[in-house]
Amino acid sequence: MEPWNKTEDRVILVGVQTQDAVNAEDSLDELELLLETAGGIAAGRIIQNREAVHPGTYVGKGKIEEISVLLEATDANGIVCDDELSPAQLNNLERELGCKVMDRTLLILDIFAGRATSSEGKIQVELAQLKYRAVRLVGLRESLSRLGGGIGTRGPGEKKLETDRRLIRTRISALKEELRQVEKHRALIRQGREKNGLKTAAIVGYTNAGKSTLLNTLTGAEVLSEDKLFATLDPTTRLLTLPDGEQMLLTDTVGFIRKLPHHLVEAFKSTLEEAKYADYILHVVDAANPDAEMQMHIVYDTLRDLGAEGKPVITLFNKQDDPCAAALHDLRADHTVRISARTGEGLDGLLGLLSKLLSEDLITVERILPYDQGGLVSQVRKYGKLLEEEYRPEGIFIRAKVPKDLYFRLP
Repeated sequence: MEPWNKTEDRVILVGVQTQDAVNAEDSLDELELLLETAGGIAAGRIIQNREAVHPGTYVGKGKIEEISVLLEATDANGIVCDDELSPAQLNNLERELGCKVMDRTLLILDIFAGRATSSEGKIQVELAQLKYRAVRLVGLRESLSRLGGGIGTRGPGEKKLETDRRLIRTRISALKEELRQVEKHRALIRQGREKNGLKTAAIVGYTNAGKSTLLNTLTGAEVLSEDKLFATLDPTTRLLTLPDGEQMLLTDTVGFIRKLPHHLVEAFKSTLEEAKYADYILHVVDAANPDAEMQMHIVYDTLRDLGAEGKPVITLFNKQDDPCAAALHDLRADHTVRISARTGEGLDGLLGLLSKLLSEDLITVERILPYDQGGLVSQVRKYGKLLEEEYRPEGIFIRAKVPKDLYFRLP
């Protein structure tokens, strides 16, 4: 990975408002936050109302002229479009405006390039960058070489701009194989957890909703927690001990965001699949955000795309310490809890709920175990709740609550 590039980009934000699209102003507000996270500055913004995005230039000819005037007036050195540009749109805009042209996807990839720290995260970022750039190679060469550096050029993908598509395809194949090996390793780890009888909960939510803060507060994980979009990229799993002594695993996942392109979801599927294989979903919602309802909708859509539907969902309305927190409701959730991950407010209720859910997943059994199978008692004690134990002539009598997999192993 190349060092974080300090070149400062001043850019114009460009969006298109169509009838069936989300509010363009709100989307540009989020795009500006992405830009700030990437180290750039928004010098202005332009929105065009159209029935549909222009297939050749994203916006119409009149708006291109308006953008050109604004670029000169604000001394900006590029534009960022709020949607993913096709190769034709990218090339045409670059030719018409004579400046650096980027889109939302490139901005997100740039942030990912600076946030990934694990080998898996770096593989995923490079793979997503190469797939994006392979079809836009010519336009990106022209656009990025004009200004030399800045947003959209950092990370492992930048060196590949000087190679041809054949070399890029070769590298993509190698990265996919590396990722398959990582996925195998992750599957083995998951199998180990299942053998240990530990339940898992995946913490999901819109980016910057407070997921990492929640993990830190509950487990002391010391995961990076910043007031920035995509502050953490790599998943972190930590052991949580509940008040009744039961234990479970919590996994933080990368934040979701609106207009997250499908190929980005594909690239990070091995990371996001922690939600697919979890026993419970902890859905963290920033209750102080005016767009909270929309963000909740995006999270559920993304979970559906991942095949993670049907899991018990606990929605956590976070930031209750903020006076702007709204009295939200989530009719799709199985349970809701109002919390403040920062102050700890409401977390006792969350821990109590998790204890209750774990207890409900246990099966009550009464057995007399032969003395030569006394090791099973230790497993019951470790993975279940041993309610009664008595040594009798015919064997060890137990009354206990045990998980399903252990239940079927008892004689």
